[in-house]
Amino acid sequence: MLGFSPERNLIRRSREELENHVAALVLVTISWTTAVSAETSPPDFRFEIRPILSKNCFSCHGPDEGQREADLRLDVRDVAIDSGAIVPGMPDDSELIRRITSNDSAERMPPIETGRQLTTDEIAKLKRWIAEGAPYSRHWAYEPPQRSPLPRVSHTEWCRNEIDFFVLSRLEQAGLNPEPEADRYRLIRRVTLDLTGLPPTLEEVDGFVNDDRPDAYERVVDRLLASPAYGEHWASKWLDLARYADTNGYETDKRRTIWPFRDWVIEALNRDLPFDRFTLEQLAGDLLPNPTRDQLIATAFHRNTMVNDEGGTDDEEFRVAAVVDRVNTTMQVWMGTTMGCCQCHSHKFDPLSQQEFYQLFAFFNQTADADRSDLEPTLAIAIVKSASAEQRNSSQTADSPASAQDSNKTPIMQELPPDQKRTTQIHVRGNFLDKGEVVTADTPEVFPPFPADTPGNRLGLAKWLVARNNPLTARVVVNRHWEQFFGSGIVLTSEDFGSQGMLPSHPELLDWLAVDLMENGWSLKHLAKLIVMSATYRQSSRMTPEKRAADPDNRLISRGPKGRLTAEQIRDQALAVSGLLSRKIGGSSVMPPQPEGVWQMVYSDDRWRTSTGEDRYRRGLYTFWRRTSPYPSAMALDATSRETCAIRRISTNTSVAAFALLNDPVYVEAAQALARRIMEHSQVDLKARADFALRCVLARPATAKEIAQIVELFESEKSQYQTDDDSAIQIATSELGPPKKSYHMAELAAWTVVSNVLLNLDETLAK
Repeated sequence: MLGFSPERNLIRRSREELENHVAALVLVTISWTTAVSAETSPPDFRFEIRPILSKNCFSCHGPDEGQREADLRLDVRDVAIDSGAIVPGMPDDSELIRRITSNDSAERMPPIETGRQLTTDEIAKLKRWIAEGAPYSRHWAYEPPQRSPLPRVSHTEWCRNEIDFFVLSRLEQAGLNPEPEADRYRLIRRVTLDLTGLPPTLEEVDGFVNDDRPDAYERVVDRLLASPAYGEHWASKWLDLARYADTNGYETDKRRTIWPFRDWVIEALNRDLPFDRFTLEQLAGDLLPNPTRDQLIATAFHRNTMVNDEGGTDDEEFRVAAVVDRVNTTMQVWMGTTMGCCQCHSHKFDPLSQQEFYQLFAFFNQTADADRSDLEPTLAIAIVKSASAEQRNSSQTADSPASAQDSNKTPIMQELPPDQKRTTQIHVRGNFLDKGEVVTADTPEVFPPFPADTPGNRLGLAKWLVARNNPLTARVVVNRHWEQFFGSGIVLTSEDFGSQGMLPSHPELLDWLAVDLMENGWSLKHLAKLIVMSATYRQSSRMTPEKRAADPDNRLISRGPKGRLTAEQIRDQALAVSGLLSRKIGGSSVMPPQPEGVWQMVYSDDRWRTSTGEDRYRRGLYTFWRRTSPYPSAMALDATSRETCAIRRISTNTSVAAFALLNDPVYVEAAQALARRIMEHSQVDLKARADFALRCVLARPATAKEIAQIVELFESEKSQYQTDDDSAIQIATSELGPPKKSYHMAELAAWTVVSNVLLNLDETLAK
């Protein structure tokens, strides 16, 4: 049944659903830890005890020596035992137990002012753990991933690949069954949106639905992975991590030419550049032997840092700020590790010291950029006309004479010569003017050691990040991909795999996928295909009362994925189904319509100048991104300013988003174009037009009830516009202009309203 209240459709998440989200996480943790407890004794320190200590104790009794109370560490076994806080085998003699069970508010831990108090179950676990000898072990994410044998399941016939065994095993433990496969209409729309960011065409839908070959779905997947749109879609996600933007940031926020980096990412993903090589070229392409032009462009990943070119600022202060950002971004993107607090003090929860932060800082402290307004060092790039899919000859390069129009410069990384190397010192309390101990480039002690035969520069660091013994990089990459397909990662906190992060819902699956990625040459297309070919991914997203109670947020993956599309996908879909979308790839950023007056530039006469021709209808990732004034309708749909690295976007539902989707010029224009497409479909049959309208938007046939609703809305609007020619002309032509063909204007206006409603349905905005 269709609902014609876009605001209600968009703002649909109730407080009850948010509470269910928390309940689901508790359920997943309880079901997993219960299974662990049943199989091991004493309680597993990694998954049951350490999270309790981290949440309640480590802020005062953890790694941060500057904030440590009573000189007590509970994250190190020997220290905890020597202090008497823990007496192995004797919980009643352990100061830890006495303090957490004390009725004296002056003695009880955690202190009453923190608002925290251990539960009866948590206290019981700690007592049992101490009684069994208080064994410690490292945080789960710091152990190298292992490929576990496939778990035994009762219904092996459901499993299509290895993923399904792990998922089904958890479902069977919880007494749940998976959902049957989604129907072909919904399945092709889901996988097409997930792999390319675009909806399928009607021809693609019909071709799949009518293909009775056993490998019909795999053929669709292979076609989508080979599509140029694949690289565009996944590049859009990487650009959030790379904090890509077309301006410098800070107050003056002047333009920079960095779109060649965006095009490099698209091209690299489309040719399935192995992720380890993808890493090396972005972090240290300039340090490779005889680097190519493209490898130099790739290093702009870390030239996406902001530059403050306001007069009177201290260049060294903001150069240091850029280096700090590079440390934080590298550790979050590749290792899911938060290092930002270590700029000023040792980590409160993870075994990461301030000294180790500046040892990482030293890797990035030797580059030639220095917060200069000319953005040097740069690379001259030949501007080329963007080619249609049908970043174009594959052998054509940006410096081919036939394609060149003009040149500009894009910032790149460049190492300082040996005689200009900087000395790196700890910044006391994070103050770049207050220098402390001298440090040299190295990696944190908790991770595998930096190889002695590896250069102590960015190239060496990049190799260390993608080494087979690095416990985090492959896990983090796999988890982030899983998040894109299912709405949440196996580790929900994809930005934090540390002590404060959420426990993985399927730890054995996470490790299996991480090892599989490395053993298959770090191929991201292999990973994507493995996920979408699974029975787990192909499930119907139907919600049953049983699953609403037992798995409300789908953390057990008891049904197929469902969630709102990204800002870019929503815009691209509207343009695609209306027939407006340009398939041009690459080139300088464009300026689609946005409200007047959004840009108010104090320091220059720079203005938003709306692109003309097909550039007006380019995909969302090509939109010009000003950090201090990002594209408004995208921001209403949870896009980021790109001032800093954004690991994941948190989806929100607000009235501002609903108003943007109803009234933004882009969506009004798409509705007008879709209305003309509908009227061209059939000249006589109103019901056929209604069915065609819904098929265009949702890639499935309309039900009889939906057709009746669409027809009713159309007739009501048509009746209104027949007596108001001016309003009919306004609603049907305001953005797109007069139609080339002769249409009954009241009918065209009515179909425009219908199209606007269809583009705002909950089912349209979700997958």
